[in-house]
Amino acid sequence: AFTACVFHHSDIGGRVASDNREVFEEGLFIPLVKLYDGGVLNESVLEMIRWNVRTPDQVTGDIRSQIAANHVCAEKICQMLEDSNLDSLDDLADEIISRTEKSMREAIDQVPDGVYRAEGVIEQMEGEEDILIKTAVEVKGSDIIVDLDGSSGQVGWGGNVVYNFTYAYVHMAIKSMFDPEIPNNDGTAAPISMKAPEGSVVNCKFPAAVAARLQIGHFLTEIIYRALAGALPDRVIAASGGTPATMNVMYGKRHDGQPFHSVRIRGGGMGASSSMDGHYVAIFPANGANTPVEILESDTPLIVEKRELLADSGGPGKMKGGLGRRVVLRIPDDEYAPIPPVNLGMQSGRFRYPPQGLFGGKNGSKARFLVNGEPGNPYGLTQLKPGDMVIMDAAGGGGYGAPLEREIDLVESDVREGYVSIESAREDYGVVIDPETGKVDLKASQKLRKALKKS
Repeated sequence: AFTACVFHHSDIGGRVASDNREVFEEGLFIPLVKLYDGGVLNESVLEMIRWNVRTPDQVTGDIRSQIAANHVCAEKICQMLEDSNLDSLDDLADEIISRTEKSMREAIDQVPDGVYRAEGVIEQMEGEEDILIKTAVEVKGSDIIVDLDGSSGQVGWGGNVVYNFTYAYVHMAIKSMFDPEIPNNDGTAAPISMKAPEGSVVNCKFPAAVAARLQIGHFLTEIIYRALAGALPDRVIAASGGTPATMNVMYGKRHDGQPFHSVRIRGGGMGASSSMDGHYVAIFPANGANTPVEILESDTPLIVEKRELLADSGGPGKMKGGLGRRVVLRIPDDEYAPIPPVNLGMQSGRFRYPPQGLFGGKNGSKARFLVNGEPGNPYGLTQLKPGDMVIMDAAGGGGYGAPLEREIDLVESDVREGYVSIESAREDYGVVIDPETGKVDLKASQKLRKALKKS
């Protein structure tokens, strides 16, 4: 058995921006090399890494924590083998994989055979043509074949996606729809095959830049959902404002000259489903959490002036899309002001095309990025100085189902909580609320809904 510990490091060197042209700009290449050999740490490998990153103590400290995690995992596995009187995990692993594949195939076999199609248009950087992702999902017995032929060619910036990243998000979408409770292993992957043309944006050729791959790759799950929505309407969600996740990379020097470097992931409103409103400020489909204010202000000299949900940002629907969120950052200009410039690298999306609703649900809100009140560059590197203010609005999720079918009590609650304005309640949901009392005028609402349905 092998143990593994995988996570993102705060820095791997290179230029931190979406507009890199080749992978060589994006950071350090580390070939397959033993960090430990015969139980002895190869200090030369760590030293090589130290000299290629902006915050060497943080990065090498995190590597050592990974080493410790693997040691603990190995000890626990050995203890489990001893407690269970097992010589190896092979037979147990084979049985788990076999059962997993059987369960996955049984779930797929319930869907009518056929080819289900969808496509998505994804914005690029200013001045570049939009990207098209096309998918044909073929259900054939207990097998699924996903064909991405017809998708755009690879691009001249970091949004390109490598084959394994593409397969991971295709697999995630299908597993989450068909059999979400079983473990991830070879058994879940066995029924799923994928075709992605080499040289396309979803299967790029080396040395294409790929560090901003989430800006395109995260949309794969959404497009697979859209393709299968007609066949599985109760197992999909509308588009999410956290697709793609927004990654902020902030680095520079503190007032005393010490370097800082911080990577922060932010989500948006999640798309609604047939039975639930979208979660607020979710990072979907990535597996992550929003960074607490205290950690950001500890890791960097930046000040978080505001972090709040955005009313009316969730797409109206029978089930409402999740709300987006505003974050306001300020660069202090007092005695603790950082030495300029403060660098802010962005990877994000949804600035031109909002998250789409499903089955009559309306779109969520778009994202925004402002620097001192003016539109900034959400795809490149922004250099800030003390006193500057940055506003980042995450997109809201798409709604599911017709808004006029939403329960009136739920709309009243949304208004009371500040999630939906009185104006949106009237215009989108056909619900009339007294601004003085906050109570629904039931007769007026019924009359308005009837009129809106006719129109």
